Amino acid sequence: MKQTFRERLLNDPFGDPCLYVRFAREKRAILFDIGDIRPLTPSELHRVTDVFVSHTHIDHFIGFDLLLRIILRRDIPLNIYGPANIVSNIEGRLAGYNWNLIEDYPTVINVYSFNGKIAKHFRFRAKKRFKKEFLHKQASDGMLLDARDFSVRAIVLDHGTPCLAFSLEEKRQISIDKDRLLKKGLKVGPWLTEFREMVTEGKIDGHIIISGRRRKVSGLMDIAREGQGLKLSYVTDIAMSSKNEKRLIPFIKNSDFFYCEGYFSETDRERAIERMHLTASEAGRIAKKAGTKRLAIMHFSPKYSDNPEMLVREAEAAFGRKVTKGPLRR
Repeated sequence: MKQTFRERLLNDPFGDPCLYVRFAREKRAILFDIGDIRPLTPSELHRVTDVFVSHTHIDHFIGFDLLLRIILRRDIPLNIYGPANIVSNIEGRLAGYNWNLIEDYPTVINVYSFNGKIAKHFRFRAKKRFKKEFLHKQASDGMLLDARDFSVRAIVLDHGTPCLAFSLEEKRQISIDKDRLLKKGLKVGPWLTEFREMVTEGKIDGHIIISGRRRKVSGLMDIAREGQGLKLSYVTDIAMSSKNEKRLIPFIKNSDFFYCEGYFSETDRERAIERMHLTASEAGRIAKKAGTKRLAIMHFSPKYSDNPEMLVREAEAAFGRKVTKGPLRR
């Protein structure tokens, strides 16, 4: 089954934790955290439609200005999701510039704050010189984005400040049995995209046009093969506490790919508790308890720059499987 996304960490384990996820079918990309995003080309940044900010410490948010400059004349809105203070932080960043010549720009920035129970939607438009506009608020279970091929959810955890953890899930995947397709005398073509969408949405009683002929979707179901979508979770900068763990484990349960901070070694556990970060061993233990399939640890303290493999070994000992300190390549 062909997956809909490909992800990569932008920086080494000692750099800012930023995960870039590209979706081939939708011709878009999203970012988990927006710290140092300079490894991305302008073309790659221009594909970004949605940014999920765990919290606004500088190493998770400083890239906002760079992204803003790239998309400043873009017709497609930029959507940013974060904890309750994300709106004031973005308002502050925008207030740092003079916007007297942008009223004819199409730029729109939608900002969604989530406090664990309520989601609020604000808008900043170039035509209004990026003045904050409140649109609405509603109760939320953590669903931040529900797109055609995937969804993104969040929960609020503690890092001395509210910090969001994110989980991306592919929706059920429909592939095509080409042998059956050919036996029906049909050819591969653009109609298959529409067919997949109709099957995914459960519209099998509908009709589709193939080579000028109207065909019922239900009569073509034998060429469709359904597969389970993949799940990716992203967690960084959280305190080692029973409250965080109790919320996190069911949230990331059975993730195919788990990107998690491993900031400190167990030898510095007291320091990790003081600074409200996970140790690499804790990351491995949480991954194992949640039944995650693959684990990548990131966001290492500079203290271990001479021996990053020590953190990998600690995570592996707790996880019971191989762990990487970079992208989970397939």
